[in-house]
Amino acid sequence: MLRLGQKVIFVADSLEQNLPIGDYGYIIAYDRNADNIFEYVVRAPKLNKNFFVTGEDVELEETLLEQEADRLAKQALIDFALATRNEELFRTIMNGGAAEPASESNKDVQSAQDFVKQVNLKAWI
Repeated sequence: MLRLGQKVIFVADSLEQNLPIGDYGYIIAYDRNADNIFEYVVRAPKLNKNFFVTGEDVELEETLLEQEADRLAKQALIDFALATRNEELFRTIMNGGAAEPASESNKDVQSAQDFVKQVNLKAWI
């Protein structure tokens, strides 16, 4: 739950209320009425209006800035990996940081004879 006075950005308009998507606002109240879907009352100072919004329609400014910084850092690392032809770094970034060494993937491969032995053992049981 967001606190009163926090700066938020309108990120969606799920109920088609003509919200100013991309603009900022401040949470000025909680809507405690159990009969409706709205969670917050947000003041948009540019438009000089108050909007009733759901929790999905607004996002904290700090969260959006962190996501943008992470995206830019990832793009910079990809550009660096491509410029230096560093395939390992590129694969690590593209796989979300989980590097998968090639030697481990070869250990999972069985010979045909071992596979037939395992199938026969399971069929015998």
